[in-house]
Amino acid sequence: MTEQEVKQNLIDYYINLLRIKASETGTNKELDIQLNVAKIKLSSYSIDTAEIERMMLQ
Repeated sequence: MTEQEVKQNLIDYYINLLRIKASETGTNKELDIQLNVAKIKLSSYSIDTAEIERMMLQ
């Protein structure tokens, strides 16, 4: 798997987690942990998640 494919997979995973978060009505500690881990991984590739979050959590 190339680095570009890894980045795209991480972005897709993060977006899927954000979709779940957007549909949640309560709190989900495990989901929050998974989101934070994915965000850390994305930041290690210098991928800014702010715009993705704005789009998904409006």
